[in-house]
Amino acid sequence: MGKIVAVEYMTLDGVFEEPVWSGPYFNEELGAWQAHNLAEADALLLGRVTYEGMKAVWPQMAAETGEFGVKMNEMPKHVATTTLTEPEWNATFIEGDVAEAVEKLKTGSETLLINGSATLVNHLARHNLIDEYRVMINPVVIGEGRPLWEPGTRIALTHIGSWRSSTGVEVISYVPA
Repeated sequence: MGKIVAVEYMTLDGVFEEPVWSGPYFNEELGAWQAHNLAEADALLLGRVTYEGMKAVWPQMAAETGEFGVKMNEMPKHVATTTLTEPEWNATFIEGDVAEAVEKLKTGSETLLINGSATLVNHLARHNLIDEYRVMINPVVIGEGRPLWEPGTRIALTHIGSWRSSTGVEVISYVPA
């Protein structure tokens, strides 16, 4: 059975979008942890906005990011979109009902990694399709911006591990209860 892992950056006040605020806290420890997340994944599962953002920068970053960039660029990407028509960057677009299509992807043995993609994360969470949530809570409050969780979202979780980076980022892992 496949596995879906969502890895998300957040501020202490729950903001998720445009994580430029995470830059001062990102270090080698978090880089190694992110490399581990990518290494254990067989494919990316992305929403359209995250896919377009990543597709715009990662192909140019391969030289400076080494093996991480090579894998990021070469691995398959499954993208939830209703507006894009021409897949690029090793992507296939999810057709039809997203939850049904992702449930079908999970029948294989792949580990699918979600980065960002709040709309997709919320949709899949409502359908109990995410197997693990790995959240990096950055020690900053920015007071505005899109939260990761949509209003009314309720998910019971069980803590399975955590650690703190030397820059104060709390990395917490949960599975659905």
